[in-house]
Amino acid sequence: MNEPLRIAYLMEDTALSGGTRVQLAQADALIERGHRVRIVTKGLPLTWRSSRAEWIYLDDFNTYDARDDDFVIATFWTTLSAAWAIAPAKALHLCQGYEGAFSAYQSIRPEIDAAYRLPIPKLVVTRSLVPICKQFTDDVTYIGQIVDDEFFRARTPLENEPLRVLLCGESQVDLKGIADGYGAAAHARWFHQRFDLVRVSPWAPSRAEPLDTVQEFHVALTTREMTRLVHSCDVLIAPNHREEGFGLPAAEALASGIPVVMTAIPSFQSFDEKHDYALFAPEGNAVELGERLIELLSNAALRDRVRIRGREVAEQWRAERVAERMEEALLRSRGLAAAKSRG
Repeated sequence: MNEPLRIAYLMEDTALSGGTRVQLAQADALIERGHRVRIVTKGLPLTWRSSRAEWIYLDDFNTYDARDDDFVIATFWTTLSAAWAIAPAKALHLCQGYEGAFSAYQSIRPEIDAAYRLPIPKLVVTRSLVPICKQFTDDVTYIGQIVDDEFFRARTPLENEPLRVLLCGESQVDLKGIADGYGAAAHARWFHQRFDLVRVSPWAPSRAEPLDTVQEFHVALTTREMTRLVHSCDVLIAPNHREEGFGLPAAEALASGIPVVMTAIPSFQSFDEKHDYALFAPEGNAVELGERLIELLSNAALRDRVRIRGREVAEQWRAERVAERMEEALLRSRGLAAAKSRG
């Protein structure tokens, strides 16, 4: 084994989100490999997930002393300038999605792009982010996404009657495509498909959501509760739009052996070269998404085939494998930095 590395993540907030879950999963996986990991955050103490990392709470990232770290990993775009200020030679950027593409951030896109142009090497969780990040820097390394081990299961229990269809994400965020998910469910029901629609979101439902069509609505689940909910369902609708950097619930569903209907966006289609691990529909097309949902709901053999392929594809997101790729990326970055300083 290589010498233990000392790694600090700059985490803007500790509120429940897929991006934060990934950072914590990476930290735990790196700790499992013998490295020291700190979470440096302006957020509140974590309550919705356990973590083995060392926690440092502060009000200003610029007050953090990084002299004892080998790497300082910026996460959300707002942490990039701080990482560059406190440890320019040690800074890396964990990119899970280009924030400048989000509709909510269009008014501040110049600020986001300026932060992305800082000469900080980037680690990306999906191959679809490589060309996007290379608009800002040539130093981009694919490390892959990570899914908590508890989601993986080798066998799937008997299906529910009626089938339980899961729709994940905040309706208030455009890129999640929740309205398209509701439309797909309505289309399937119009054609006499019978199922329970299960919603989960880190936020309370918006007033625009058709809650009368939902049999269950869950808010702000812990990681353990989310795992239990995913494992209780039979099909996932993933209606995300192309701004989505990865789409963690879809990966967790595949790892859980749950067949998925997803949009044909770059991140989802980068999961594997052969697109037989899910059924795909055009982005923003609720009718076509509903047609794919009907195919899955009405064909048990198809669900079995998609379930098997999904599990195979999900193996790449095992914590041990991702931590190994990340370790290699960190060591490579340190070697390049050392060579640059000598040259």
